[in-house]
Amino acid sequence: MDTRNGSDDTQRHSSTTGVSRRTVLASGAAGIGTAALAGCMDGASGGGETNIAVISSPAGFGDNAFNDNAVSGLEDAEDDFDLEFTQVEERSESNYPSVQANTADGDYDLIICIGDNHTDALVENADEYSDQNWMLINNVVEGADNVSGWIEMNNEMSFLAGVAAGTLTQEDIEHEDSSTDPDEDIVGFVGGEQIDLIEAFEVSYIQGVEWVDEDIEVLDGYGGSFDDASAAANQAESQMDAGADIVWHAASSAGEGVFSAAQDNGRFALGVDTDQSESEDYQDVILGSAVKALNQATYDMAEAVTEDNFGDFVGEQNLSLENGGIDFVVGQAFDGDLPDTLDENLEEAIQAFEDDEIDLECGPTGC
Repeated sequence: MDTRNGSDDTQRHSSTTGVSRRTVLASGAAGIGTAALAGCMDGASGGGETNIAVISSPAGFGDNAFNDNAVSGLEDAEDDFDLEFTQVEERSESNYPSVQANTADGDYDLIICIGDNHTDALVENADEYSDQNWMLINNVVEGADNVSGWIEMNNEMSFLAGVAAGTLTQEDIEHEDSSTDPDEDIVGFVGGEQIDLIEAFEVSYIQGVEWVDEDIEVLDGYGGSFDDASAAANQAESQMDAGADIVWHAASSAGEGVFSAAQDNGRFALGVDTDQSESEDYQDVILGSAVKALNQATYDMAEAVTEDNFGDFVGEQNLSLENGGIDFVVGQAFDGDLPDTLDENLEEAIQAFEDDEIDLECGPTGC
C-alpha cells in the first residue's frame, strides 16, 4: 500500500440530573444589549448547580454531526452530575464576538465554543473575561490560562473514511436497492463550505483512498453551506452519475443530501463525526461513519468544572487515534455483513499510524 498527497485538482483526483435545558437563538441578538441577552439566559443559572453554556458553530444544532456530538456529551453529564446547560445557537460568525461576550456576562462555570470559527473572537474575549472558563473546539488560544483548546485530529478521521471508501468500492456489495460497482473503482467527496478546514478533510480522505489503491478515482464537490441539503445532494448525484458508488461528506447537516442522493441513485454513503446510521431514514445506505469522541471531550470538561478541576485541561488537548478519540464504525444495517477486508485494512492503517508509517499532509490545527 502506498501513501501519496492528494491532487490540487478541485474536480477529479486519481471522517446527578440537570434541571432544565434551553436553546437560545442568538442570531440577530448581537444588537440586543448585554443585559437583555444575559437576562434571557439567567433562567438556566442558579440553584447551586454547575451551569454550562454551549455556543453552536455556523451549522447550528440539530446537525446530527459536529454540534449534536458536543451536546450529547453534556446530556450524558447531566445524568451523572449536578449540572445543567444552555444551548446558544448562533449561525453567523460575525456575531461571535458579541454572543461570546454576552454569554460571559451570564453566570456560567464553563462556556463551550463549537468550532474554529470562534477562535478570533475568543482571543479577545478570553482576555476580556479572564475569570471565565472557556472550552474551544478545533483550535487553541495560545497563552490563555482560562481556555481549554481541543484539537480534533480530523486528518486521521478523514484518512480512515478514505480507507473505508477505497476498500468498499472494490467490493461487490448489495443492500436493498443499492449496490457498488467494483469494476469502476470511483468514490466521491462532498464538502459544505469550501474553506481551509473542509478542504483539509478532503486531502486526508484522498490520502486514505490512495493508501488502499492509488488507481481509485476520487470525485469532489462543495455544496457551499453546512445546512443546504439540496445543494449537497446535487453534488453527490453528479458524482454518482459519473460513477462514484460511495460518497463521504464533510458537510454537517447538509450531508443529509448525500444520503438522500445515495437512496435515489442506488448507491452508498459514509457518515461523519458521529454514527449517522442511527438515523432510521438512511440506515439502508450508510455503510459506516468516521467518528470522533467529541461527546467524551465535552463530558470530561463538564466533569472537570463540576469537580473544580478545569485547570487540568488548560491549553491544548487532542482527540486522536492514539488516545481513542478517532474511529470508524460500521453502519447499523451492515453490522457483520461487510467484507472482512474492511476490518483488515482499517486495522492495518491504525497500526501504521501507531508505527509512524503514515505522514499526513495536513497538521493538527489545519485539519
